[in-house]
Amino acid sequence: MEGIWSQLDLQSILSLVAIDVGLLLLVLLITLLLGKTCGFPSRDEVSLILCGSKKSLASGVPMANVLFPASIAGFIILPLILYHQIQLFLCTLIARHYHTKHSSDV
Repeated sequence: MEGIWSQLDLQSILSLVAIDVGLLLLVLLITLLLGKTCGFPSRDEVSLILCGSKKSLASGVPMANVLFPASIAGFIILPLILYHQIQLFLCTLIARHYHTKHSSDV
């Protein structure tokens, strides 16, 4: 409603996407290494990886609306919105990988 998409140029949006992808990959890598280091079985590793990267859009938006004026709240939550979409896509690919890996175990 604030016209965020028209106020940002393509380079800014791509920069936000790149930062969000980098953060998500870092969190996924940390949770993967943590699972391996702790000796988790592969099935528990899946839970750690997929749940460890979750950020709640449902709680982030209301907090941003309380903490920031409405005129800038959209800009504040934009990285969270992009992160959430990237996370949904990437975690779907990871879940498919683990499903294929574990479907042969049954």
